[in-house]
Amino acid sequence: MIPIPPEAGNAAATLVLPFHGGCACGAVRYTCSEAPLAMFNCHCRDCQRASGGTFVTVALVRAAALRVLQGAPRAHRSAGDSGRFTDRSFCADCGTPLFATGEVAPGYIAIKPGSLDDARWFMPSIDTWAPRAPAWMRLDPALPKADRTPDVIRGRRAKPPA
Repeated sequence: MIPIPPEAGNAAATLVLPFHGGCACGAVRYTCSEAPLAMFNCHCRDCQRASGGTFVTVALVRAAALRVLQGAPRAHRSAGDSGRFTDRSFCADCGTPLFATGEVAPGYIAIKPGSLDDARWFMPSIDTWAPRAPAWMRLDPALPKADRTPDVIRGRRAKPPA
């Protein structure tokens, strides 16, 4: 179990492994046996389009730790702001965004926290592609900002907020 600190509007929660999730209609269910390596918000234009909003939020895990228990997510491939492809998986029945994989991080998968059964433990640690966020978007001043997605797998850090 990994303790997660309490934040405004988020009761203290503990990540219990494995954690589980699925889509809104219940057709797709998954389990993950490892804690996320990184949790972040991405404000790139491709993520804005994919979310239908202003950013995408993800929990990055090793692909081998994630197992789809039920259903078969459908995927759509697109080129991101980096020029590399991203496959975004969703429920073919209800459209719930579930996962993303891409050539920038082979062997890893990003889980959309809105699909988690209990997301109280989820806490993003950085805003990536922050300059691409809309001018009216109020970014969390406590989170570091990065111009692009830092190499979170190899431990490279973004600059702290100014």
